[in-house]
Amino acid sequence: MKHLLKFILFGFLLFELSGCGYKPSSKYSRKVVGEKISTNVVISAQDPENTVLIKDAVDTAIIETFRASLVDKKHADTDLTFSISQPRYTPIQYNADGYVIAYRATITLRITRKTKDIRKNYNAVGTYDFGIAPNAVITDQERFDAIKYSAQKAIASFVAQVSAEGSRVGE
Repeated sequence: MKHLLKFILFGFLLFELSGCGYKPSSKYSRKVVGEKISTNVVISAQDPENTVLIKDAVDTAIIETFRASLVDKKHADTDLTFSISQPRYTPIQYNADGYVIAYRATITLRITRKTKDIRKNYNAVGTYDFGIAPNAVITDQERFDAIKYSAQKAIASFVAQVSAEGSRVGE
């Protein structure tokens, strides 16, 4: 009898939660950007290698987060253009001898969303903390990883902004 009561209570709880109206953020963001998206990344003259990292991170986010298709600009519901700021590296931790042992990389993405009727600009900031050996310089691999991960966080911030817009749009 005790197990039957627990089972019924669990079933009731499950039923209540299934009817709570939860919708994933991708549903709200698709209201804003549509099902077909094209992406462009403005190549930085100072750091062209980073452009490839940003383009890969953007395309991955479009597929995984928005659950949308990447298409040519002429077939797209929305065209997203991304440009990256120069990465900033700020010391955030020192050892007992005063040497920097951890940095925070900060990236700002400027994103322009264009549809047939709307053109809107967004700024999204992403950070990534990483350690280095005392009295060492930041290696290329550390720099690439920092840019990649901070760009992914900036893209996640952009997705959150778009999802919030979509949640305000009437159903």
